[in-house]
Amino acid sequence: MGETVKLKLDLHDIYNKGDQIDRALRGIIDEAIRTKATEVEIIPGKGSGQLKKKVLRFLDQKEIKALYHRIDKDAKNHGRLFVYFKHK
Repeated sequence: MGETVKLKLDLHDIYNKGDQIDRALRGIIDEAIRTKATEVEIIPGKGSGQLKKKVLRFLDQKEIKALYHRIDKDAKNHGRLFVYFKHK
């Protein structure tokens, strides 16, 4: 088994910029595929939960969903999500 490559995306700075958020999410997913990362940590932050919902909606799109294996919500920190990848 290869080593675990982890990427991290912190959305705190662009929490109110919708188009940038989508671009950042798409970018980190593309990077995960390019670098064969196995895990991406996305930090929408705690806030009102709106940003996390937006992130989940983004990840739920059919063409995006096809790119990753599964999502895990951090039970201890609701301001954090993990996206796992399986590369062939």
